[in-house]
This record gives sequence, C-alpha cells and structure tokens, in this order.
Amino acid sequence: MTDQTTDAGEDLISLYSRRILALAADIPHLGRLDSPQASVMKRSPLCGSTVTVDLDAEDGRIARFGQDVKACALGQASAAILGAHALGRSRDEIARLRDELRAMLKEGGPVPSAPFEDYEALLPARDFKNRHASIMLCVEATLAALDQIAAGAGAQG
Repeated sequence: MTDQTTDAGEDLISLYSRRILALAADIPHLGRLDSPQASVMKRSPLCGSTVTVDLDAEDGRIARFGQDVKACALGQASAAILGAHALGRSRDEIARLRDELRAMLKEGGPVPSAPFEDYEALLPARDFKNRHASIMLCVEATLAALDQIAAGAGAQG
C-alpha cells in the first residue's frame, strides 16, 4: 500500500511541473472587464473550479478579453495559455482549440495547433481525468461568450 501511495504522490508531483506552476502564476488578462459585450461563468462540479470570461468582439474576433480564474494550477495554466493568445482569435479558432485540447486530453491526440502549442505543458494531465474539466473551463467559457455575442444576447453575469 505504501508503494501505491508513493507512486500516486510522485505522479501528482510530476503533474505540477515548474512550467505549469509558472504559467499558473502569470495569467494574462486576469480580471474582469468593465461593460463587456459578453460575460460567461463556467464551473466544474467535480472540483469546484470556476472561470468567468468577459469579452468584446469586433468583426468576429476577440477585441477585449478578461478572465477571473478560481481554479487549480492546471486550470490556471490553461487560462494563462489561452489568455496569451486570445486577442484577435475568431470563434472558429477557439472551437478548434476546444476540440484539439479535448482530443489531446481524452483521446491521446496531438497537442493543439499554433498558436496554442503551449498546451503541451498539460500533456501529463491526460492521466488525471478528474482535472480535465478544470483545464477546459476557460476555453468553454470563451466559446460561450463568443456565442452570446453572435446571438446578440450580451453580457450575462
């Protein structure tokens, strides 16, 4: 039993690499926007992580982006990667990221394509299914916010 506990502990230590912790400590566009066109909060019922994304879009692309992230280091790292590349992205690009990231985590697919290749840092999370929802939160909230704008629904939250 001790060996199994030690192995699980070592797996968690390797999961929370220095790179993941560095990403989690430096999240771009952290904070809420004043009067965003859309605002979406997503919550993972499994771990309780929450992410709120505020954004404005112009010509179908993200023009302003803000995020409030209350998540584990993996969710924070994911928000950092997305935040670094969110401005100027279209709904199709964010949907592609969602699909590629989900495939990477759940199906052993490749790392998401440029400019989101930094999600490579989260490859070790494949083996931790209970962390997948937290990693996906910021992407799903961003996509939902873009959908709100496209539907003319405006900010909700």
